[in-house]
Amino acid sequence: MSILYFLIGCSVLLALIFLGAFFWAQRSGQNDDLYTPSMRMLLDEAEETPPEK
Repeated sequence: MSILYFLIGCSVLLALIFLGAFFWAQRSGQNDDLYTPSMRMLLDEAEETPPEK
C-alpha cells in the first residue's frame, strides 16, 4: 500500500512540473502569434539552385 502513496506523489510532482512548464511558456510568449508560422510555410519562395559541379 505504501508504494501506491509513492506513485501518487510522483505523479502529482510530475503534473506540477508540466504545469509550471506550461505557464512558463505562456509567460515567455511561445503562443503569441499562431497565424504567421502557418502562412510563412505557404509563402516561402526559396529558390533552389542546382549544385555546381
